[in-house]
Amino acid sequence: MSSTELPSVPPTSVLPKAVAVRVAEGERLRSVGLPGTTLTVRSRPPTREGLAPALFVHGLGGSSQNWSALMALLDGVVESEAVDLPGFGDSPPPDDGTYSVTAHARAVIRYLDAADRGPVHLVGNSLGGAVSTRVAAVRPDLVRTLTLVSPALPELRVQRTALPTGLVGLPGVAALFSRLTRDWTAEQRVRGVLALCYGDPGRVSPEAFRYAVQELERRLQLPYFWDALTRSTRGLLSAYTLGGQHGLWRQAERVLAPTLLVYGGRDQLVGYRMAQRAVRTFRDSRLLTLPEAGHVAMMEYPETVATAFRELLAETASAASKG
Repeated sequence: MSSTELPSVPPTSVLPKAVAVRVAEGERLRSVGLPGTTLTVRSRPPTREGLAPALFVHGLGGSSQNWSALMALLDGVVESEAVDLPGFGDSPPPDDGTYSVTAHARAVIRYLDAADRGPVHLVGNSLGGAVSTRVAAVRPDLVRTLTLVSPALPELRVQRTALPTGLVGLPGVAALFSRLTRDWTAEQRVRGVLALCYGDPGRVSPEAFRYAVQELERRLQLPYFWDALTRSTRGLLSAYTLGGQHGLWRQAERVLAPTLLVYGGRDQLVGYRMAQRAVRTFRDSRLLTLPEAGHVAMMEYPETVATAFRELLAETASAASKG
């Protein structure tokens, strides 16, 4: 093993048991075994029969908890589930240690196939947006509509504020950062993440901040935390360099599902200017721009995103009824 690489991760069977993951009121968690991986799925019991299924996919460093506020607002609209991608949230690392966008997409596809829930209203943020784009392109039969919140699609001119995040994917950088910041408290780390991801960190309630600190403390205990973050960052950067039919923008052109695009004007990770390119690329798209939002609009402005999502469903239902 190179001295610049992270140490190998212990097998899942011998990983220490961490503090329990928080489950909000009305939610439940379950573990789903799939070929090559195990996924934790967060869900809300449907309020009535016949609701269309929806699946939510979080971004880099996030978890299914990122969707709790939005999912609660969609009770009675869809039957909501959110996955923890392999190595994130409460999902253990994948068996083969692969964290590419394709591998994450494969995990989502395997879950949808196993659950027999498709086609779903697929919703993704950041890395989850790239993953969801790939799923919609290669398995259109699984996707009824696509909603992308600040999707991590390749940019020619990356924002300076996004460069430190990208550097985490370079060999040795995550290990170095871990050593340099070993004295940082979980509160300091969370404040840094909020400053990067929110347009206005002041919108985070004291209770939500406390839960975020508790969750980070839990995840920092996991021996694969930095490995999963590093390799997923590296996988995303690698996806940016792919050309031809495997390129993310080329795959976006292939998406058939009606698509809602959500971009924040204060996003420090995905350029606001990419909204217009996305609208031109996704063939059946509509755009919601939130000038004051950052990278996680579904957490900052869940009511607004929920309204746009309901409008997307109403629009597509109306179109379907007209033949």
